[in-house]
Amino acid sequence: MGSCCIPFNVPLYLFVWFCAFCQCFSTDVDTNQTALLTVNASEALGQKISDTLFGVFFEEINHAGAGGIWAELVNNRGFEAGGPNTPSNIDPWTIIGNESSLIVATERSSCFERNKIALRMDVLCDNKGTKICPAGGVGIYNPGFWGMNIEQGKKYKLVMYIRSSDSMNLSISLTGSNGSPVLATANVVASASDVKDWTKLEALLEAKGTNDNSRLQLTTTRKGVLWFDQVSLMPLDTYKGHGFRSDLVGMVADLKPRFVRFPGGCFVEGEWLRNAFRWKETVGPWEQRPGHFGDVWMYWTDDGLGYFEFLQLAEDLDALPIWVFNNGISHNDQVDTSDVQPFIQEALDGIEFARGDPDSKWGSVRAAMGHPKPFNLKYVAIGNEDCGKKNYRGNYLKFYSAINNSYPDIKMISNCDGSLRPLDHPAHLYDFHIYTSASTLFSMAHQFDRASRDGPKAFVSEYAVTGKDAGTGSLLAALAEAAFLIGIEKNSDVVEMTSYAPLFVNTNDRRWNPDAIVFNSSQAYGTPSYWVQRFFSESSGATVLSSLLQTNSSSSIIASAITWQNPVDNSNYLRIKVVNFGTNTVKLNISLNGLEPNSINMAGSKKTILTSGNLMDENSFKEPRKVVPIQSLLENAGKDMDVVLPPHSFSSFDLLKDSTNLQLPGSDSPSESYI
Repeated sequence: MGSCCIPFNVPLYLFVWFCAFCQCFSTDVDTNQTALLTVNASEALGQKISDTLFGVFFEEINHAGAGGIWAELVNNRGFEAGGPNTPSNIDPWTIIGNESSLIVATERSSCFERNKIALRMDVLCDNKGTKICPAGGVGIYNPGFWGMNIEQGKKYKLVMYIRSSDSMNLSISLTGSNGSPVLATANVVASASDVKDWTKLEALLEAKGTNDNSRLQLTTTRKGVLWFDQVSLMPLDTYKGHGFRSDLVGMVADLKPRFVRFPGGCFVEGEWLRNAFRWKETVGPWEQRPGHFGDVWMYWTDDGLGYFEFLQLAEDLDALPIWVFNNGISHNDQVDTSDVQPFIQEALDGIEFARGDPDSKWGSVRAAMGHPKPFNLKYVAIGNEDCGKKNYRGNYLKFYSAINNSYPDIKMISNCDGSLRPLDHPAHLYDFHIYTSASTLFSMAHQFDRASRDGPKAFVSEYAVTGKDAGTGSLLAALAEAAFLIGIEKNSDVVEMTSYAPLFVNTNDRRWNPDAIVFNSSQAYGTPSYWVQRFFSESSGATVLSSLLQTNSSSSIIASAITWQNPVDNSNYLRIKVVNFGTNTVKLNISLNGLEPNSINMAGSKKTILTSGNLMDENSFKEPRKVVPIQSLLENAGKDMDVVLPPHSFSSFDLLKDSTNLQLPGSDSPSESYI
């Protein structure tokens, strides 16, 4: 994440702003506001859109991964978040009981070399004698990431490492936030000889109730000393069985992304290199990963969501992985080019991990993790937002040369913007980031109109409307972004990839506004910006058609036309997308040239409109579908048709060209629906 805003001075939009905030727009059709869109429907004269034009960018920000798409329910599972020195803070773990009945402290006694911290619990009470434990026992609990979502009938796998000074009787339970009700429970009884050394314990818990603010409890009523380490609780029901939260990744899948850029962002750089994301520390058995503190977004991650899991996520989404790695530069320190070779080797090793044969050094680590087949890694980004820093160019050139020599097919992405002037170094793509106001981003629909058609192509890997225009995800922001994306689509000969940022926010830890998908432990919704991206989910690999937009007075309209094929039934569509960024209703005449007579099937054509009563309207947990696209039949579909564009709206018109395999909805289907 970051900012590379380009200032624009567009007086027209000051007027639009004034009208917006004075609520002076009308929904009545003003016949003086008209426009003509002429489309040449010949695909032969159109332009093939990049197969990878639209994808997603995932950064570990806003607890998007830890406490987000990674379904691990235990927060600080290895007790490492408090640092390597003991005693240390075990937050959010909390004791059940008081200091007269138990004492807990961290110590460096773990059986894992890369994460030595474990928790020691001295139980001072017993189930007999003079010092009797409370009826429910004493111990510790973990509330997860602002509450664990436990659902009735679902199963949860507990894995932890434990040892004891004596025989053990341990109760494992899932409860409400105050210890009741009990939703699931299991007891573990073991002799002293069974648990005198570190022992891996597994239990399967089936929930008998639902509570989205639950906690995991480990309690006992037997005196003695217990040690705990690497306590994990995962739902069995995850996306494709690979550990991802199904509802959140399902929303990403609905975008039909062609690539996944990961794991950052500033998360890759770190404020200091010592806290940067290092892929080697995030692979191998999860319990052996040391985790690290992300000092940009200021929270600990156990790195259960590591390099391997990101590659797996891309594969599960049928998308290409784009790995962003550190090039020896953080926000505050950087490695001299003469000393950067170890970082280069780390990148080469990471590529071998992803692509190497299963008997290669790092390919064998991947194979041991259950994926002998290489991942389809074809793109890497050398750093993030580092252009202009003292050592970037020198470091970049060394990385480029080394990777090109070993993997000549891999495309490398430079941090430097090549849209306005040629790069002074080799690259396959250049990175372009933009966070700005709504009016500026709307005007930037033409950003790439004049970009050079020679040399590397653009990767618009981070874009969004931010600041007061955006709120926490407004209609205004979404409309400007829609216009920007239409411009990207029309310039897809020079823009190869595009992704919004950030993708996720856990509402309990907003580090950045706005975001595409908002969630908590049990709920999720898309902001209007998310729904705008859904309009472009069929654009990658489609054909953008030649079109001309003429208006009588307004410059607040932008449009594009594409042809695309529905892979489900192979039906062919001509899709016209139009943003009306203005305050007036516009009557648009659409004229399609180059179509055969009667080639449009009216019954299968549809229109989809995204708008709302107020520019600053947002979705929320209370009203998750306040601002969503509404789809209905396009009743006057044809080669020449008039449509109405509501003020402040994004409209899509899908004209069915081939009805051979059309499956019409049943007679009981509503005339309007959400997409």
